Amino acid sequence: MSNWYAIIGEDIADSLNKRLSARTDHLARLQALQNQGRLLIAGPFPAIDSIDPGPAGFSGSLIVAEFDSLTDAQTWADSDPYITAGVYAHVTVKPFKKVLPT
Repeated sequence: MSNWYAIIGEDIADSLNKRLSARTDHLARLQALQNQGRLLIAGPFPAIDSIDPGPAGFSGSLIVAEFDSLTDAQTWADSDPYITAGVYAHVTVKPFKKVLPT
């Protein structure tokens, strides 16, 4: 039985250029999860109070997805192109209990 896991990536300062360079590969992995019916939500945290923060960029990301175990979720997170590109300073993976919406 699979469970939900939250993957919270915290960006380095001035990560925008690195994000842009790895974005296509990062989104392809998310699309694969979505195609498998395993993605609940995914998106970045704008660095300022704006949907389009422009050059201010982003401060991190949230992904909530279904995996067989915390180890599987961590392994998936560790392989993210944003890690390889140096976008994330730190990534936290936690079990997530979806309550609403039902």
